[in-house]
Amino acid sequence: MASAPRALVIGGTGPTGPFVVNGLVERGFEVTILHTGNHEVDTIPAGLEHVHTDPFDEAAVVDALGTRTFDLVVAMYGRLRMLARVLQGRCGRFVSVGGVPVYRGFARPDTLFPVGMALPTREDGIKIEGDEVGKVIKILESEGVVFDHHPTATHLRYPLIYGPGQLLPREWLFVRRILDGRRTLVLPDGGLSLRTAAYGENAAQALLCCVDRPEASAGKAYNVGDEHTLTLHQIAEVIAAALDHRWEIVEMPLALAPHTRALLATSWTNHRVTGIEALRADVGYCDAVPAVEAYARTARWLVANPPPDGGREERGLQDPFDYEWEDRLVAAWRTAVEPVAAVAGSGGHRFVDRYAEGRRNELNARREPAPEPHRA
Repeated sequence: MASAPRALVIGGTGPTGPFVVNGLVERGFEVTILHTGNHEVDTIPAGLEHVHTDPFDEAAVVDALGTRTFDLVVAMYGRLRMLARVLQGRCGRFVSVGGVPVYRGFARPDTLFPVGMALPTREDGIKIEGDEVGKVIKILESEGVVFDHHPTATHLRYPLIYGPGQLLPREWLFVRRILDGRRTLVLPDGGLSLRTAAYGENAAQALLCCVDRPEASAGKAYNVGDEHTLTLHQIAEVIAAALDHRWEIVEMPLALAPHTRALLATSWTNHRVTGIEALRADVGYCDAVPAVEAYARTARWLVANPPPDGGREERGLQDPFDYEWEDRLVAAWRTAVEPVAAVAGSGGHRFVDRYAEGRRNELNARREPAPEPHRA
């Protein structure tokens, strides 16, 4: 009887890890998890081997693994370039996880003309250069190291991950306001910003699809994300509905609502959409959980598992939750906008949508009689 294929998962206890580990077990792999041991979760099957060491320390990894080999290595955590080098020749397949900031304009949209990333930005999009953002150039360099040591590897560019277990849950910025009884929500530039994100279970699904189709995904890097990207405004709507809450959304320019940068996790409202067409075409990816349901689940999970006020999560998110200041800001905005709204409404310039009922009749009624021909 053939023995089960051996898989090493580096990480495996974060927001996506348990889904990956469980998915590999379901596929018949004998799974070993290498992680620090500081964060154990009860969603991973009992009885799996855990190797506790520092995945950022080369000597520690080498000592912990000895001469062991694996049919599959999934590197989700740790120093990727070191892991790729250490595990060269010791695994049949190498699947790694990195991030999407490899694209030019992701961190600095003003480095592109016109300003902002292409929509969507696909895998062949323009990559960052060393002088754009020094800290994220290492993400791109690590990808190169992976393919140098494992030419048939598959590399996944994870976007913003949300859902249970997220270390910096952006959705908490909405949920806490609901729990605190807030009835107004300030959104920058209409809340129309789009940023690709992936529910934890969906990100794991993407990785497992690549495991299932090794030949199709070999030697490739893929963008990962939910099939549908919601605007900030839509996320606010979904979370409010999930928690049976109603609030008034106040739309303000980003420059006048500096605290809303916490919702954007950047100083820009430009879209950051990375296309996942290649992932769908090559390995048949589709969402395990549709985005609307995923955000609703996330909101309910945060209600049941709230981060502590002023704790590590809130400090990392950088939202002051200064409601007295927010109320003054909204009051000042409304006072300033009122005379502008009066002038805007006084012009009588009404646009009729192309598909509106009675559009033709209304436009015909606006026509002025043709002027009389000029006679000498």
